[in-house]
Amino acid sequence: MSAVAQTPATEPLLAIRGVHTYYGKIQALRGVDVDVFAGEIVTMIGANGAGKSTLMMTICGNPQAREGQIVYRGQDITHMPTHDIMSKSIAQSPEGRRVFGRMTVMENLQMGAILEDEKYFEDDLRKVFELFPRLKERRGQRGGTLSGGEQQMLAIGRALMSRPKLLLLDEPSLGLAPLIVKQIFEVIRELNESEGLTVFLVEQNAFHALRLAHRGYVMVNGTITMSGAGRELLAREEVRSAYLEGGAH
Repeated sequence: MSAVAQTPATEPLLAIRGVHTYYGKIQALRGVDVDVFAGEIVTMIGANGAGKSTLMMTICGNPQAREGQIVYRGQDITHMPTHDIMSKSIAQSPEGRRVFGRMTVMENLQMGAILEDEKYFEDDLRKVFELFPRLKERRGQRGGTLSGGEQQMLAIGRALMSRPKLLLLDEPSLGLAPLIVKQIFEVIRELNESEGLTVFLVEQNAFHALRLAHRGYVMVNGTITMSGAGRELLAREEVRSAYLEGGAH
């Protein structure tokens, strides 16, 4: 079952306008425009090296956009330091998971929690354990000894502990077995449908991502080449031939 599109607000929760990002003299993003409205799941698909992860990192301020503007909840965050951006109810589960390997599952989740609002901790922890029962079983185990799928669950759980209004997911299915991928995407859908959580994810797995998303974008060489409803993009021949039938993944 695909996600049911919600009526978007007048202004996007996240608006990316004409963003150009560089690594030194090498240009990675070329005039990117993206809208993410409150209550949506929006996905960005593209081949490895297309610039998807660079866009995620640019939203978070590292690297910063050299041109263009990023507006979140009506505030220009383009040139803010990363720690200020991430304090504004944005959470990221980065590519490669990056859990704290020497810390236990419980300690990793504590690292993601809102420290000034300890009254929410037990409730947030219960929700994470309901979404990912495996984490409850492994709560005393070191993060570095978990399987890849368990580490991905932990990275998402840690992000959720901060009670985000916008969840950024960078390649959540990367390197995972198909059954685990299906479970991860079902959790994303559940969070959106039950909590109204806004999700922006970048993915190489076009099939799962576009089935899940209300809207999607296709990125090629740092440029947006297509956009539309998730199912609409999934049905387009150029998307199917490039990302679903043995083309670029």
